[in-house]
Formats: sequence, structure tokens, C-alpha cells
Amino acid sequence: MKVRVLYHDHCFDGAASAAYITRFLQSQQYGSADFYYTGLAHRADQLFEDSLFDGDANVIVDFKYATHPNLTWWFDHHQSAFLSPEDAEHFKLDKSGQKLLDPSYRSCTKFISTVVKDRYAFSAPDLEDLVTWADIVDGALYESAKAAVEMEAPAMKLTLVIEGSKGPTLVQKIIRLMQKDSLEQIISEPTIQAEYQRLHEIHLRNIDVIRKEGDCQRGVIFFDLVKYGIEGYNKFIPYYLFPDSAYTVSVSTSTFRTKVSVGSNPWVKEPLRHNLATICERYGGGGHPKVGAISFPIGAVEEARKAAGEIREELRA
Repeated sequence: MKVRVLYHDHCFDGAASAAYITRFLQSQQYGSADFYYTGLAHRADQLFEDSLFDGDANVIVDFKYATHPNLTWWFDHHQSAFLSPEDAEHFKLDKSGQKLLDPSYRSCTKFISTVVKDRYAFSAPDLEDLVTWADIVDGALYESAKAAVEMEAPAMKLTLVIEGSKGPTLVQKIIRLMQKDSLEQIISEPTIQAEYQRLHEIHLRNIDVIRKEGDCQRGVIFFDLVKYGIEGYNKFIPYYLFPDSAYTVSVSTSTFRTKVSVGSNPWVKEPLRHNLATICERYGGGGHPKVGAISFPIGAVEEARKAAGEIREELRA
């Protein structure tokens, strides 16, 4: 038997969700199944190809809903969970009880662990640390921007590796290790530790670039990373450098999209006035109330910059 697990790629919560759902499914009718993993990334032309659903059971965690008839399980916690109103209606009509959404959860891992405990009496005490850290990472529950950027805890080092490594191999190795090993054991594994050291050097350079390019006016930080070719960065760097800020808007490029990232300072003293997912949805993106993103096609830099500029001014107003 083959189980295909589709997860939010290069995301700690996505990887942890894939690991936790595997442990759960192994306790059910899939104990002797072979599990295969595929990372999903948000794109401007988001499509779920038939080839993705090639398992006897097919699972999506921490990612948008698919109407494919071969989808068996779905767990998500994003406000922007559907590609279209038709997809949302399809979800509402599902009677399987195995496709679930709750945006009130900070992490999909915590959502999965709660649901399977309540409905199926499944728990994995050895994965409690993984669940806790998925909530901390995805909910930005760090004690300070300094702690989030300096990354002393094993989970935070793993987050750097998961978010920054190229290709699927290392992330999928981490998913398999998460099912049985502690986070400290995983980050100590030689190939993972070597990748962490490489990415940490890049992380330090990214701090310098954002310090140089960042502009903070009326509580909103803006920077454009297109000319640097930086695909991703620790999203807490802006608040580490500009602690009095409330929001961040940035533009970056990667091999498969041009991206506008919109975030809010978890340590801001004043109440936040905007739902960032709702703002991003206007441009075809989405996310959570406190963090969102928009994917544009490769090369659509000026379109992305225009959207980023409009969002920046809205937040500054």
C-alpha cells in the first residue's frame, strides 16, 4: 500500500505536520504502507496535477484544499485555504469527516494532534516537543526578536535548514527523522549540521543586506531583495533591526515565482490594525491575519513591486 503525503514545503510546521500525520496513519489502517512525501509551494498559477495523487491514500497537510477525487485526508489552518469559492463549496459538501480546517490554530501540527486525539484517541507523547515547537515557530511565539534571529534552540536551527535547503532530499530526511528522533538529535546529524553551518553564514549576510536596504517609516519596514537574488530570509530579522516597527513588506524572487511578503511584528506594543491575509487575498495571495504573502509569475517584478508599494502605503496610513 502506498500513502502520498503532500505538505507545505520548506516550512517547519509543514514538515512537522507531515511527520505527525504519518505517525497517526501508521496507527490506523496504514501500518504496513510505504509513505512518500512531496512538498508543495505557493505559485501564481497554483494547480494540483493528477500525478500528485498517486497513492492508495493521499494526504494534504498545511496547504490549500484540493478537489481531486483521490484526496483522502486534508488538514489546514490558514484563513486563505481555498483557491476559489467553488473549492470552498466542494469542501463544505464533503461527508468523509477526514477533511478539516480550523484557522484558530497557530500551527497545523497542533491542529492535527488535537483532532486525532479527540476523534481517534491517538497520541504520541514522544512527539510533544515537536508539536510545541511547531506552535512556537508558526505562531512566532519567541520571547524576543533577538531569540528568533540568533536561533539557539535546536528547533530554530532546524527551521533555518528546512526553509533554506535546496530541493526535497534534506527536508524529507528531516520529516522521517521527526517521526522518531528528538530535535536535538536531528540537528546533530552530520549532513543536517553541515547544511545548518552553511545556511547560518548566509543568514548573517542576509542580516547585513536587510540592514542596508531596509527603510522604516511610520512603523512599516520595506525592502527589495530582487537584485541580491535572496530567495528567503529569517522573517524576524526586520524586527531585530527595527524593533519599533509594526509591519514588514518585502519583494524577492526565486526559481519559481516573484514574491511579496507581508508580516507583522510579534512584539509590537500597539494593537495591530490590519488583517494581512485579507490584504494579500486582494492580489491573489493569502495567509494568516498576522502574516501573508502573494506569489507572482517569474519575471513579474514590476507587478510585485507595484502591489508591495500599495500595501506599504496602506499599512503606513
